[in-house]
Amino acid sequence: MASVDECRQALRDLAARLDANADKVRERIDLDRTLACRVTDLETAFHGRLAGGRLVDLADGDDPTARIALVTTGDDLLALVRGELDVTRAVASRRVSIKANPFDLMKLRKLL
Repeated sequence: MASVDECRQALRDLAARLDANADKVRERIDLDRTLACRVTDLETAFHGRLAGGRLVDLADGDDPTARIALVTTGDDLLALVRGELDVTRAVASRRVSIKANPFDLMKLRKLL
């Protein structure tokens, strides 16, 4: 079972990967939204902001007003970030829930 520290590090790794590709992505995707990542089995959450192709202001704690909310287990979060779990299949199988408006979902899919 994944730990809170592993989940935090996975999100930092995702932020670093997005940062490395931000210049390419920014031209194609205009997305500036608050983001919450809720890890159900660890009863914890993280929040940040997707802006300019980057994941910024990553911090511990939930943001109940976040425009995009990802809900999953710690193990599935790690698998998503590592590329071992396809986000489309994870959502279809209900291992991951993403709450966002349909237009944001399309942009988010391109970003990931």
